Amino acid sequence: MRSIWKGHIRFLLVAIPIRVYNAIEASERIQFNQLHRDDFGPIGYDKRCKKCGQIVTNDQITKGYQYESDRYAIVEPDEIAKIKIKTTKAIDIIGFVDTSEIPTTFFDSPYYLGPDGAVADKPFALLRQVLKETGKIGLAKVVLRDREDLVAVFPLENGIVLQKLRYPAEIRKVAEVPDVEKDVKLDKKELALATTLVEQMVTSFADVDTVDHYHEALRQLIDSKIKGKKVAEFEKEEDLPRLDIMTALKKSLQASSRKPMVKAEPAATKKKAALTLVKAKPAAAKKRKVG
Repeated sequence: MRSIWKGHIRFLLVAIPIRVYNAIEASERIQFNQLHRDDFGPIGYDKRCKKCGQIVTNDQITKGYQYESDRYAIVEPDEIAKIKIKTTKAIDIIGFVDTSEIPTTFFDSPYYLGPDGAVADKPFALLRQVLKETGKIGLAKVVLRDREDLVAVFPLENGIVLQKLRYPAEIRKVAEVPDVEKDVKLDKKELALATTLVEQMVTSFADVDTVDHYHEALRQLIDSKIKGKKVAEFEKEEDLPRLDIMTALKKSLQASSRKPMVKAEPAATKKKAALTLVKAKPAAAKKRKVG
């Protein structure tokens, strides 16, 4: 894993040399190129002015902020360069807060931190352990790619996560969602059934099916295309019947009590279990005959 940035993480006079690593595996994403259907040539994109129709080069392009219809405040690259924040190569922790204080909507891109050299091993481990024992999250500022980012720093297994946070001004209020604040009167029986259903479905994250089945099907389709095989068709999902809330809750409770929400067994495990049952049958039959 290659680091994308290196510097220090520091709070007050404590400075720990660290490296930053991307936590997202971009190679897992399936991406398509647009091709000309006649000869399968890649489709290019010209930078064309929508006003005069001319194709322009990079040196003919400037930036503008639209503040009214067809009116822009022109901002040149050298003007933007003047307001760039000085890069300090440090993740400066402002303070430590409880996890519950950061709304989940604030969390953005995750990165991993790692110690930079043997000299950083002990202080890095110390910070990780302190965060674990206190249950606190570090709030910090760092300049990445000429922008000052607000970030959260917290432990994960044997490492530390650096998670970009969105600024409060970027987040819309939940109250702005239409009809979300309607005062709806709830039926006590429906509430009790729904609570029971939730309690029956309690599981652990490790036992939940977290496989991206669309990605798997897409990969199977591409592999079949590469090998020249016929593409398999996938079953169409049936439409769910429309039920009133009480009937839906009762049916859900019945289904929940019969079928636990756990991962499907691997095919190899199922085959092994089937073989065990087959071997066990003759012995059981023999026992009945003796009796």
